Amino acid sequence: MTGPLSTLIAYLLGSSPFGYLIVRWQRGIDVRTTGSGSIGATNVMRNLGIAGFAITFLLDFGKGIASVLIASRLTSANPVWVAAAAVGAIVGHCFPVWLKFRGGKGVATAVGVFLALAPREVGIALVLFAVVVATTRYISLGSIVATGAFPVLIYFLDHPPAPIVAGAAFSAAIIITRHSANIGRLLRGVENRVGKKKGEGSRQ
Repeated sequence: MTGPLSTLIAYLLGSSPFGYLIVRWQRGIDVRTTGSGSIGATNVMRNLGIAGFAITFLLDFGKGIASVLIASRLTSANPVWVAAAAVGAIVGHCFPVWLKFRGGKGVATAVGVFLALAPREVGIALVLFAVVVATTRYISLGSIVATGAFPVLIYFLDHPPAPIVAGAAFSAAIIITRHSANIGRLLRGVENRVGKKKGEGSRQ
């Protein structure tokens, strides 16, 4: 029973809507009615500035890493249940039960999940993110590239058990799918760039 329990805990932790709660507390509004409609750190930044971004990112990151560590502890690091918890935390953030399954895009939570699984590969993925954003000024593209690279990196550099690779790949697929609107705008050349004045149509 510890495996399913750890997965449930991961989902509920992931469902903790920190961005929504912070903006509701500070401005009395539903962050999902502003900007991209996400509860993630980037959309919180549009309402509360860099401090709101940092606090939300750290909290969302923390629930990701905590979910994997709890599952590892409860299941004696069984790779099947560790992978299930990794996916569960990200699914919880993207589809939180408390907000009628309307959440964020899962990037910060995934950073925490991935760091718990393979810190070296996260470091490489973050370098890729920084390079892409620095050269293109697209945060969304950096997130997509880094997320997609992680399962490949973990497979070739660490050779972990198959469930971990599958969990990382499935998690990456969820996050990239959640960026489908961004991908569409990138293809049309209308995605917002870092440093460019953003209107209400911003969607990271």
